[in-house]
Amino acid sequence: MGLDNVAVRWPRTGERYEPVPPEEFADFDEIAQMPTVPPATAALAVAIARSSTVRATPYSRLVDLLLGLENVLHATDADADAEDPVIDPDGCGWIADGLERFAVAHRAHGEIVTFDSVGEVLRASLADGRLAEQQLRWLDARLHALRDAVGNPPGWNFARTEISVLGAFYRRCADSGFAVYASRPSA
Repeated sequence: MGLDNVAVRWPRTGERYEPVPPEEFADFDEIAQMPTVPPATAALAVAIARSSTVRATPYSRLVDLLLGLENVLHATDADADAEDPVIDPDGCGWIADGLERFAVAHRAHGEIVTFDSVGEVLRASLADGRLAEQQLRWLDARLHALRDAVGNPPGWNFARTEISVLGAFYRRCADSGFAVYASRPSA
């Protein structure tokens, strides 16, 4: 079962959140039309432009690792009283910030984002921090936990531009005052 992140109007005015019309993301289609854009980036941009939605499942573990929390795109860090899995506009801005910084930092490691390159980028960003040794141990533990029972890493193979487009979706939500509803589409 997959996870969608659907742009919705914030705050909710009725019983349900109102989806944001795709017209609010129509310019994402222009990204897909660029001649040098990788196919995965184009596919993500088209999906956003046509549905105001990100199919979040492929990015979930990567975003969790980059932002240092669990189930970020699932919106499960909400208050216990919250009845809906929603990422508010400020949360969207926080996600966008992390993805944007990562995409810029990854430039030095090439255009393909893999498990190994993510580790390199994160190690480089933590190495000069105040608690570098402690944070690097935390990172190593998180990277180890992402491996399967035999020690194989996740098969991440994202275009760096794909991560940039993902970040642009959350940035648009933050800047426009939209929230993101974490939805599990029916089969």
